[in-house]
Amino acid sequence: MDKFETWLSLFVIKFRWPIILLTLILVATAASGMRYIQFSNDSRMYFSKDNPQLNALEALEQTYSKAKNVLFVVAPKSGNVFDRDILTAIEELTEEAWKTPYSSRIDSITNFQHTRAEGDDLIVEDLIYDAKNISQQQIDEAMAIALKDPLLVGRIISTTGHVTGVNVNIVKPGKNRTESNEVADYCRDLVEKIEKKYPQLEIYLAGGIMIDDAFGIAAKNDITLLIPIMYGLILLIMAYNLRSVVGMFGALLVIIFSTLTGMGLTGWLGIMLTPASANAPTIILTLAVADSIHILATMFHQMRRGHERHAAIAESIQINFKPVMVTSLTTAIGFLTMNFSDAPPFRALGNIVAMGILAAFLYSIFFLPALMAVLPFKVKTIEGQYDDTFYDRMGDYVVKKQKIIFWVMLFLIVGTTSGMSRLVLDDDFLNYFDTRFDLRQASDFTTENLTGLYVIDWDLKAGESGGVNNPEYLQTVEDFANWFRQQEHVCNVNTVTDIMKRLNRNMHGDDDSFYTIPDDRNLAAQYLLLYEMSLPFGLDLNDRINLDKSASRMTVTMVGLSTRGVRQLEQRGRQWLEENAPPSMQTQGTGLSIIFSCIAERNVKSMLIASVLALVVISLIMIVVLRSVKLGLFSLLPNLAPAFMGFGIWGFFVGGVGIAVSVMMAMTMGIVVDDTVHFMSKYRRGRVELDKSCEDAIRYAFRMVGSPIWITTITLVCGFTVLAFSGFQINSHMGSMTAITIAFALLLDFFFVPTLLLKVDK
Repeated sequence: MDKFETWLSLFVIKFRWPIILLTLILVATAASGMRYIQFSNDSRMYFSKDNPQLNALEALEQTYSKAKNVLFVVAPKSGNVFDRDILTAIEELTEEAWKTPYSSRIDSITNFQHTRAEGDDLIVEDLIYDAKNISQQQIDEAMAIALKDPLLVGRIISTTGHVTGVNVNIVKPGKNRTESNEVADYCRDLVEKIEKKYPQLEIYLAGGIMIDDAFGIAAKNDITLLIPIMYGLILLIMAYNLRSVVGMFGALLVIIFSTLTGMGLTGWLGIMLTPASANAPTIILTLAVADSIHILATMFHQMRRGHERHAAIAESIQINFKPVMVTSLTTAIGFLTMNFSDAPPFRALGNIVAMGILAAFLYSIFFLPALMAVLPFKVKTIEGQYDDTFYDRMGDYVVKKQKIIFWVMLFLIVGTTSGMSRLVLDDDFLNYFDTRFDLRQASDFTTENLTGLYVIDWDLKAGESGGVNNPEYLQTVEDFANWFRQQEHVCNVNTVTDIMKRLNRNMHGDDDSFYTIPDDRNLAAQYLLLYEMSLPFGLDLNDRINLDKSASRMTVTMVGLSTRGVRQLEQRGRQWLEENAPPSMQTQGTGLSIIFSCIAERNVKSMLIASVLALVVISLIMIVVLRSVKLGLFSLLPNLAPAFMGFGIWGFFVGGVGIAVSVMMAMTMGIVVDDTVHFMSKYRRGRVELDKSCEDAIRYAFRMVGSPIWITTITLVCGFTVLAFSGFQINSHMGSMTAITIAFALLLDFFFVPTLLLKVDK
């Protein structure tokens, strides 16, 4: 290895111009793939094809309908929906909503299909028609009906009638990836038009389509805002620490080239970008700094000691090749283990960053030294002593106070790690977007004033064709619905039994005593047929009852629940069916809320396997690099501890572990190894090659890598802290957790690793 490093250093200097030219060609070729990058903003992108909850949802959609929605939440400034002008606006909004691209159904209080008896006839008509010309008596009657109907209250109209909604079902053909944006743009234009015409209204947009649209907005915001901030921070950090314009320029080129290569290969390989993976450029440029800093810092260190430039470059390559290679490899391994994640966006993120890291290694070892060998610059020689006396003093202090430092650090590790006992698998996908997003504002307003945005769908099978007309089946469904209505946080239960009870009342002269399930199967079938024949186009029951009427769909809407609460409620619902329903009706709840509530748990389980694999591979690498089984195994403690400490701090101050935090263990393990590798490799060099004592080898390691470790750590912490300011919670949590973990890694590498070495390597 020593001979290879010597040969490599001479090779890079000798063939510097061909290396620079070849690098430019490689970067240009790789970067040209960026034109093929595609972006997905579908909320289902977070679920793999073999996800059982996703499969259950798709099975339900094949039976009924596969639709997403846009919910126009209409809030009159007067606080009263049942005003003639307001109802006129809602009626107009309902009519205009039919023009929404890919719309299949519109539900509002104006087109709600109210039924009433007229002699022996069943009349099915819009609850409110020609609102501009109806009388106050008709408005009062419509209000009384709407505020009592279980199909409307808590779903389309608030309990007090101060807010209402117009729900648009969207069936996307799936021909292109801009369909959600097309729908969202039309809806925003429609809101602007209605609000301008009716200034007494405020309209909010919520629903699945708007969530998809917000995913795209979040990614665009992060790319346009965070990346420039990160570049500015890196330039400031490098300018302050390197104090060399040429060195800063060279490192900046490595960062840019690494990012272009990683993103270009993404396009060539057809990897789909998502809001989670769209921050790969920020992570790449953050991590790419580390390799460049170590190469440049060692080079400037040697030149300040009087070495000629080419000799200093050669020495820097020889000293740093092995640790830079190992740190790049371990970091790449950490990100590659994200392929074990159950969420495809994290797999994409891991692969993109891994490609960028490996590119950064090649450019740091070949291109950067070659560039430094041809660019004109001077470094002032410092006579008499080294220029980094601070780290000499730190080394002396750690050696002198080793016992107390060791026990303080051990206490800190144990104390912070204890916070992991407070961690709970919990998430809230509506809070993925912070309050700067219109969607978040709309979602908060909707849940506070109208309805919940979390739903559980139940596909309740009757076990026979036409079985939905069976009174026993209907009564079980009714009991199941009533059980849910008694549960906390449930604001609406949409079930066919409410229609059946209303029809039974209508066919008995609107006598309220007959607001019950029909007791005759044939009678129920006749009621349902008569009702369906009277429904207008687009408002049929295909989304509630399957074609052969062997099953019906029940939708439970909840408000104020996190994903953990959704999981628990669904489990209790399953238990109720097991205890009270026939085998044919026993099933599991499904829906996007269920899938999101389970994804963090599934991801944690899969990433535990990834973490163990990363641990084994990194351990073997450390043993080989340090040429010592003992040191390789002992290095695991400072490599694992930062992640545990980070999770502990998260447990103390946050508590909930969502999908983003679930990948942290495997991802950060490769990063925190970097500084440990550099410190221990320099320590090992001092011990073996320079024949120093344990104490002097510690001082030597501080002198050689103290400054680069500090610079790279500050850069990484700043980079991921910038990511923490993302408006997209997944990226924000990922940035926060990673920054905390890397900061702990620095603390351990400067204080715990040296004192541990002083105990185990005498």
